[in-house]
Amino acid sequence: MQELKDIIDASDNIVFFGGAGVSTESGIPDFRSDNGIFKTKYKYPAETILSYSFFTKQTKDFYDFYRDRMIFLEAKPNNAHKFLAKLEHMGKLKAIITQNIDGLHQMAGSQNVVELHGSVHRNYCSKCKTSYEIQSIIDTTEVPYCNCGGTIRPDVVLYEEKLDNNTIEKAINYISKADVLIIGGTSLVVYPAAGFINYYKKDKLILINKTPTDIDYKANFVFHGSIGEILKD
Repeated sequence: MQELKDIIDASDNIVFFGGAGVSTESGIPDFRSDNGIFKTKYKYPAETILSYSFFTKQTKDFYDFYRDRMIFLEAKPNNAHKFLAKLEHMGKLKAIITQNIDGLHQMAGSQNVVELHGSVHRNYCSKCKTSYEIQSIIDTTEVPYCNCGGTIRPDVVLYEEKLDNNTIEKAINYISKADVLIIGGTSLVVYPAAGFINYYKKDKLILINKTPTDIDYKANFVFHGSIGEILKD
C-alpha cells in the first residue's frame, strides 16, 4: 500500500481504466457476478435484450428491461469515484477510461472521462438525431418517440454495435502515453475494450479487483478487494 502511495505521489501522468466493479459499491449491479445482470431471470437472456437487433425488433421489451436494470439515478459516487476526481484536480490523473455508462465519475467531479460504451444520460432520436435528456426515457412506460416519429434510443453501445473510432483512439492514446496505469473494478473479459491495456508499455501497472483476472501476472502491483476501500486507504 505504501509503494502504491509513493507511485501516485511521484507521478503526474496517471491513467485509470475501470469497469463495473467501480460502481457496484454505489449500488449498481455488475454483469457477471452471482447477483449480476446476466444472472437475472427475464423472458430473454440479458445479452439478447441488450443487442441492437433486439432493440430494433422488440423495442418495448428492451425498454422494460433497460429502465429496470440499467438506469440507477439514485446512485451516488463512492470512494473510488471521489479519489479519482481528487487525483485529476491535483493534476496527477490525465484521464479516466471507463466501460461504465452511469455517469458517476462526472458526478464526482471528474472532467476528462472517456466513456467507451456511452452513457445513459445521453439519448437521441434514431431518425433525426435530436438529443434528449434521460427524462425522456424514464417519464414513460412505453417506447419513447421523438416529435419526428423516430424512436429515441440511449447513446450506449449495444451488443452487435462497434465502439466509436474517435473514442477508441482517445483511449489508446492516453494509455500508451501513461506513466502509471491503474486498472480497477474489471475482470477484463469484455473486448475490444479490455485489449486496450496492451498498449501500456511502462512498468507501473496497478490492478485492483475483487477477484483474480487473467492478467494478474502482468501487473506490477495486484490488490484483491474493494476498490473504494483500497483507494480510500
